[in-house]
Amino acid sequence: MRRYPTSSTSSYSFGPGPITPVIKMLIGLNFAVFFLTALVPTLTLNFGFRPADFFERFAIWQPVTYLFIHGGISHILFNMLALWMFGVELERLWGSRYFAKYYFAAGIGAAITTLIVSLSPFSIADHLYFALTIGASGAVYGVLLAYGLYFPNRPIFLYFVFPIPAKYFVIIIGMISFFSSVGGPGGNVAHTAHLGGLIAGYLYLKGGRINFLSELRYRLASWRINRTRRKFDVYSSDRPDDFDRHVH
Repeated sequence: MRRYPTSSTSSYSFGPGPITPVIKMLIGLNFAVFFLTALVPTLTLNFGFRPADFFERFAIWQPVTYLFIHGGISHILFNMLALWMFGVELERLWGSRYFAKYYFAAGIGAAITTLIVSLSPFSIADHLYFALTIGASGAVYGVLLAYGLYFPNRPIFLYFVFPIPAKYFVIIIGMISFFSSVGGPGGNVAHTAHLGGLIAGYLYLKGGRINFLSELRYRLASWRINRTRRKFDVYSSDRPDDFDRHVH
């Protein structure tokens, strides 16, 4: 059974810090494509993912390109915010190359899951076969899964108000995706792709591709953070009592 490194401390600061190279590239590409599709709307139909096109038009590029197509400003903002908040620490932990592989594995895995379900005997199959799936949500859900495994006790603020440990948050979104998928079409939300991103991410991590160097890098980063925190605590305790009275 794989042992995932965990974080023993909880941080309530907003955001993971400076953006990392792959996250920066992905966010930039997503916004560039978003503005391009606003100018040329037909690109959404050609580069979004639809099982019917994949099988009948042999549109083999769609399981990759759909990750960069979004349906509106709120759609892309939510996905990119989640990618930044939960992906940056994973990229620091794994390295940029592995994070990029994992991101696309989760995203493509979400598309493959949609393909499989669209050919199944379930009632949702006919809808999925002709439905257009767009957005980075499948890959982002894979990132959320990895974050919950590696930082299970980190608080995630549900609706920006209620703190919940990351491990329970992942369980909740997984259950929502599963029951929404088997329950039939869920409006404009691609629940099957979300579930597929979670499954693909788990299988990718289960494959044992995280090597010793990645865990060593994480342990070293944790040691540096704890060392800096101890220095700050000592520095704060040495400040004169009058300091607090002059801070407004």
